[in-house]
Amino acid sequence: MKTLLIMDSSLGRCAQYIAERIITEAAGSIGVTLTKNIEEANLIVALGNTQPIDHRFIGKSIYLIDIKRFMRAPKKFLAQALTDAKLYSMPISHSQSIIESKTPCKRVLAITACPTGVAHTFMAAEALSIEAKKRGWWIKVETRGSIGTQNIITNDEIALADFVIVATDIEVDLIKFSGKKIYRTSTCLALKNTKQELDNAVLKSTPYHPLINHDREKKKHNQEKIRSYRHLMTGISYMLPMIISGGLITALSFAVGNVVCDDSDFFVTALKQIGNGAALMLIIPILSGFISFSIADRPGLTPGFIGGMLATNINAGFIGGIMAGFIAGYTVKYLNSYIHVPSSMESLKPLLILPVLSSLLTGLVMIYIVGKPVSGIMSSLTSILDNLGTTNAILLGSVLGGMMCIDMGGPLNKVAYAFGIGLLSSKTYTPMAAIMAAGMVPPLSMGIATLIVRKKFTKKQRVLGKTALVLGICFISEGAIPFAARDPIRVLSCCAIGGAVTGAISMAVGAQLMVPHGGLFVLLMPGVVTPIVGYLFAIIIGTLLTSISYAKVKLPDKELSEC
Repeated sequence: MKTLLIMDSSLGRCAQYIAERIITEAAGSIGVTLTKNIEEANLIVALGNTQPIDHRFIGKSIYLIDIKRFMRAPKKFLAQALTDAKLYSMPISHSQSIIESKTPCKRVLAITACPTGVAHTFMAAEALSIEAKKRGWWIKVETRGSIGTQNIITNDEIALADFVIVATDIEVDLIKFSGKKIYRTSTCLALKNTKQELDNAVLKSTPYHPLINHDREKKKHNQEKIRSYRHLMTGISYMLPMIISGGLITALSFAVGNVVCDDSDFFVTALKQIGNGAALMLIIPILSGFISFSIADRPGLTPGFIGGMLATNINAGFIGGIMAGFIAGYTVKYLNSYIHVPSSMESLKPLLILPVLSSLLTGLVMIYIVGKPVSGIMSSLTSILDNLGTTNAILLGSVLGGMMCIDMGGPLNKVAYAFGIGLLSSKTYTPMAAIMAAGMVPPLSMGIATLIVRKKFTKKQRVLGKTALVLGICFISEGAIPFAARDPIRVLSCCAIGGAVTGAISMAVGAQLMVPHGGLFVLLMPGVVTPIVGYLFAIIIGTLLTSISYAKVKLPDKELSEC
């Protein structure tokens, strides 16, 4: 008898009447459950209104039927499928088939996403587009940034694509690329080593199957540490808008209370409730929830949020929130793998079984095991930072400043930034001031250097210098990457020294910053940065030191090209 693939697992029993072996595949609230041995199936019964797009079905017979009609007489239509099924072919629109016939070049799709969703997301997209077009390839890049998904890839484009490049630093939903060849990399590599990454994509892309091939790929390449970093960055990326909004609204309440009206005014109280009482209280639960979401998809959200709220209530802070997210995510993942229920109860698994059990386990671990030790660590860390002597404060500021500038958006930069954000949640504001001040130094310095020694830079570099100045004002360190990619040793060494000096001065003057982003624009709001003069002094000194030193050591462009 024929072997069937039923697209809804709850209908598997009906097919037992006419087939010896049934393979089921279901799409539900816990994601798509893909069968491991689809190659054994020679008949596909697809329940739906549109032909599925999946390379795994090529060469097999398929029978498409509306699910409501099927439910009225399943035995009848399963029997009819044996005689009326047709050979599967990928759905392609008429207009795109014409385009394909006229352009026999490679068709490439890409997705870019970074934790902040601002700089690396769009710079990597631009780099991939430019390099692909140089090679004569057709390319479309979907950016998943802070303002949402743009340039969305359609199903027809997926069907025609040769492969997909996934250049992301956070976990993103790739379900629509099921069965398609994908190549995973980071935004940093896509930006700095674009040619090599495109070559790797051609040679190393592999078919993507959620929950099966992807897990095998992880084990094969031993990427668990990288994925843990991505889980953390995913949580931080969702948390950033909340902490920025909460910090600015709280700062606005102080400004209004000091300047406009009395601190006890109802409007000031309302602002404090919105900012400090609501937004800032949610930052740890959001961090935990989306770390867990990155690990276990939607079922991970509930235990993640609960674990994060418990971390907030027991004063476990940022570290406790991170631990809660990982505990919740891996608990859900473990339970989902080992709890098996009848197909008739499958819908209860993501709605009842997984959330309740994982929330209970995560909560108990947070309260009885993690809570007190982590709370003690956070209290000790906060106390140490609040009572740092001048020498130690300067040393800490120089280390954080140097880390922000040494790789411009890379791992060291992100570690320093995450450290500052974590302390914001504990109301320790001096490290964040040093971090943001130093992060503005590289692009500002490169922009000023192009003005100081114009003859050493090409016309294109001078244009990039103007862009870098704007990005620097906005606290986007990546504005210096084009210069660092061309002359890494000189640029990075000068920037690291300038950033370390900036961080040290910021800590020495006791500068405090209440929000983790915004660049120089946060100076427009009273109370966000204090003292303003000392903070600006740190940025100016570090920027001048870096720009002048690089202007001195940089070789003229002709000499540089010959070296």
